[in-house]
Amino acid sequence: MNKMYSYLGLAQRAGQVVSGEQAVLGGVMRGKVVLVIIATDASANTHSKFRSLAQNHNVKYYVYGKKDVLGHAIGKSPRAVLGVTDSNFANVIQTQIRESVQEKN
Repeated sequence: MNKMYSYLGLAQRAGQVVSGEQAVLGGVMRGKVVLVIIATDASANTHSKFRSLAQNHNVKYYVYGKKDVLGHAIGKSPRAVLGVTDSNFANVIQTQIRESVQEKN
């Protein structure tokens, strides 16, 4: 498991992660979520819904990881969408995602 998932788990334990479509939707609408992570195996509808939501509210988003792995990282059942509410955790997680993508290329 790469470091990004460890940081997600740490953020979850700190109460800085919201998960599931409704919770992330509400968090983005209220301006609480600073980073959205969409699972690669989420439905096409979920992808388009949260991409446009993030873009409309100027929230960074990444399509990364599988639903079951994202859910496992935060100690929950599979999740298609996660939202990070703390900017420091969001910065570290973004860095880890970018490094992980670079390693694959």
